[in-house]
Amino acid sequence: MRIDRAVDAYLRHIAVERGLSENTVAAYRRDLSGYAGWLRQQGVEETGEVTAVMLGSFIADRAAAQPPMAASSLARLQSSVRGLHRFLAREGIEQADPSANLRPPKQPRRLPKALTIDQVERLLDAAGPPPAAGPASDGADVAPAVIGDLVGLRDRALLELLYATGARVSEIVQLDVDDLAHGDVLRVRGKGSKERIVPVGSYARAAVDAYLTRSRPELSRRGRATPRLFLGARGAPLSRQSAWLVIHSAAQRAQLTAHVSPHTLRHSFATHLLQGGADVRVVQELLGHASVATTQIYTYVSVDALRDVYATSHPRAR
Repeated sequence: MRIDRAVDAYLRHIAVERGLSENTVAAYRRDLSGYAGWLRQQGVEETGEVTAVMLGSFIADRAAAQPPMAASSLARLQSSVRGLHRFLAREGIEQADPSANLRPPKQPRRLPKALTIDQVERLLDAAGPPPAAGPASDGADVAPAVIGDLVGLRDRALLELLYATGARVSEIVQLDVDDLAHGDVLRVRGKGSKERIVPVGSYARAAVDAYLTRSRPELSRRGRATPRLFLGARGAPLSRQSAWLVIHSAAQRAQLTAHVSPHTLRHSFATHLLQGGADVRVVQELLGHASVATTQIYTYVSVDALRDVYATSHPRAR
């Protein structure tokens, strides 16, 4: 089968039959586009011509690239290539799988970076006014000077909800207003369109209610009608990139020197729950992890915190 046709068939398979997210499919598409280009440079046009030696040469070539690929990117690249050839063999398109003995590189364990509770509070305060301080929207024209307050209420609600639920930023910006219709719980659509229910604390709920009543109506009038919960200054649905900028700006105003991203709040959510005594399987469910092994990395963060406390508190620790 021609390489381009094989790649297209595999991408349709993972998107439709396996239900992988758009972001995951896009990452696989980039990886396999580079792989197909490399094969063409070697004079290979058909997937049946690919050998295990060629695959090893391709991975070695990418590992030696400058600037070097991150171990996680190289592992994903191998996963993309192995998935393609495994699919072709399983579907009977090719007789053999040349990637059968291809092993992913061993990745160093990277502990997620979490903020302290004090740092989270500083970040939230820097995002926007607390729920009781925002301007009301009564249908009258809003002065330009107040638009910053409207956006501030939105930003505060956005960050409060990210930290309260541990949801991915892509999940939060995809929320509709109706996803909050159940009071103190939120319906989140995660990877592979899998839904999960996550509780929402009183602080986040108050911030979202303030945004819905005082800010969103005015923002909504500036664009086309949409059910999306979070809107931009012109009334369009808030994008993931815009949400990232909101967090980055709030971190700068809060004078947080550590790199703060949307995932930092997700890491902080999980770490603080485990430090507070939550069961790891409950945290797994809240985060939407398919495997508890993914969630257990946060237990190492907690163990490191215990070591720090022990080292500074016990008279014979050193």
